[in-house]
Amino acid sequence: VGDPVCATTHTDMIIRARDVGIKVEMIHNASIMGAIGCTGLQLYNFGQTVSIPFFTEGWKPISFYEKIDYNRRGGMHTLCLLDIKVKEPDFDAMMRGRTVFLPPRYMTVNTASEQLLEALEIAKENENGGDELTLTPAYSEDTLCVGAARLGREDQCIVAGTLKELTTVDFGGPLHSMVICGSDVHDLEWEVMKSFLKE
Repeated sequence: VGDPVCATTHTDMIIRARDVGIKVEMIHNASIMGAIGCTGLQLYNFGQTVSIPFFTEGWKPISFYEKIDYNRRGGMHTLCLLDIKVKEPDFDAMMRGRTVFLPPRYMTVNTASEQLLEALEIAKENENGGDELTLTPAYSEDTLCVGAARLGREDQCIVAGTLKELTTVDFGGPLHSMVICGSDVHDLEWEVMKSFLKE
């Protein structure tokens, strides 16, 4: 996330270092946590930030769903940090006694959008065996979202559209993030976001 105090992992490292008497000095950096404001969405209208991990065939965690639901019920936007797989070990190679790392993978807005739609279906199944949700769902394929790639660079890409629409937008290379807009988008936010709407 860029800045050292924006991730719980970094906070844990600071605490552990201080516990054993190691001096900690922080150098702040640019971060998606602030840069996402260039989408026109006001930072004070954001709720809890969530991480979207790559799903695998046997592992599809949707713990982020409840946080998105909480945020949207409060009218707040949700910043979604998308998974990054760097220096992932190749377990097949390890079993043959070799240390090999898989090529880096960076989640795209497209993959995140598809997984969010899949998570909605999983939430329905978890709630009552696959029937329609008895509660209002946290979001739908028609929920307004904003995809962002390479913020702060000359080739940054920002596109606003429905969750379904973002599954097909070409955002280009990494790094990607996205926002699920709250149920109440302020007029000023909307005025800025209009320029980013998917055509």
